[in-house]
This record gives sequence, structure tokens and C-alpha cells, in this order.
Amino acid sequence: MTLDLSGQKALVTGSTGGIGLAIAERLAQAGAHVIVNGRGEERTHSAIEAVRKKLPEAQVTGFAGDVSQPEIIAKLQDTHPKLDLLVNNLGIFEETPFAEISDEDWQRFFDINVMSGVRLSRAYLPGMVERKRGRIVFISSESGLNIPAEMIHYGFSKAAQIAIARGLAESVAGSGVTVNSVLPGPTRTEGVMTMIQKAAEKTGRTSEETEASFLKDNRPTSLLQRLEEPEEVANMVAYVCSPLASATSGAALRVEGGLLRHPG
Repeated sequence: MTLDLSGQKALVTGSTGGIGLAIAERLAQAGAHVIVNGRGEERTHSAIEAVRKKLPEAQVTGFAGDVSQPEIIAKLQDTHPKLDLLVNNLGIFEETPFAEISDEDWQRFFDINVMSGVRLSRAYLPGMVERKRGRIVFISSESGLNIPAEMIHYGFSKAAQIAIARGLAESVAGSGVTVNSVLPGPTRTEGVMTMIQKAAEKTGRTSEETEASFLKDNRPTSLLQRLEEPEEVANMVAYVCSPLASATSGAALRVEGGLLRHPG
């Protein structure tokens, strides 16, 4: 089975590290022209260099800007008016007790995790439909179905992404364009490792001890029983972006290590 994305232009938002960077690398490996996105020029450039170091022949460019801001999306669309593949990966998370989540934090999570993908999809979906081909993927989370008590605002935003992806898929039925969400589980990213380090400092345990107990304490139903690697999520995204996934649309594709017990 060969994933061939030659001639496809892809944008991966929030792709200067972690899952986003792994997705950018995997799409580039499959032949896509990938636009790496980060908020700042320095990190965006570093991510491009990281892709080129692994894949010297990769077609990769960058767009620095915070795509949670409408004016930045307008600038992006002026620079890149056409996309074949849109991966809405930009997202934030943090552990905060419900009573301490301010209105501003609720709005911040909504703007970054939800509205960035809404606005980008609104900008690029019509062109995909007109050309009768295209892929939009929302990087959601198992937390969209298994809402974590320690970060309800994050779970809410991830549930919203699942709903939006399904609704968009319904809206373009029969067009040749597919829209899906991908649901990773706890993954070895910079953000997750920072969270584990902070937990270790609070408890006096080592980072290694805290990581070993993380899934047992927080996601005991995991069948994988380890943190996922970003590349494992990227493989699913590359597949769903490819022509091989032409019959997959409106799906919430689970790459969460089996921790969600309910089927579907």
C-alpha cells in the first residue's frame, strides 16, 4: 500500500513540533508540498529545517502567524489561495480546576482550538468542492469523548471539533471532498512532557517515575499502556489525506491506544 500525495498542497497548522511536525514530515514523505505553520518566524524556520534534514528532497515552505486570528488567515489565503489538504492541528491544553477556568480562558480555548479550524475550513472548503477533491482533517482528541475533569475546557473544544468535522462532511456529501477528525490519546509531545515534569516536581518523584504512572493514574483503560509517539498519529492522518481513504468521511478516527472502551 503506497501513500502517494504527489502534486497535493497541504497546510498543517501548529506544526513546529509534536504531532503537527510529525504530520508535516509524513505528508512531505508521501510527496505533498507542505506548508509548516507556527506563530513565530524562528520556530517555523526551525521546523522547516527539521523536515529537510530528514527528507532532503521534501517540498516544504513555511507560514508564520497565529491562525487563531482572522486577519492572519486572510493573509494566509492571499499567500496560498489554494489547498488540497488542510490539517487543523493547532491547539492548546492545560490542567485547570473547573472553578478556576475564567471566561477569558474559555474564550481562548474556543478561539484557538475551534475557531482556527472553522475559519480555515470556511476559507478553503469551497475551492476544494469546486475542484471536486480535497481533504480536511481536524486533530481532535480522545478527550473529546472522554472529557477530563482536570481540563474540561479542553475536552469541550475537542468535542466541538468532532461535531464540526461531521457537520462539514454532511454539508459536502457527494462532492469528492472528505472531512474527518482524528482522535489521538496521550502522546509524547513537548507539552505533555512539560506537564509530566511539573507533576513530578509537585510530588517529588522523578520524571521517569511520573511518566510510568501517568497512564495508570489518568487513563487506566489504555490498551497500549504507554504514551503514543507523534509519528503513530501522523500515519493515520497521512492515510486519511490520501486517495486510499476516499470512502472515509464524517468519521472520528481513533488513534488513542484503545483507552476508549465504548465502540464506534
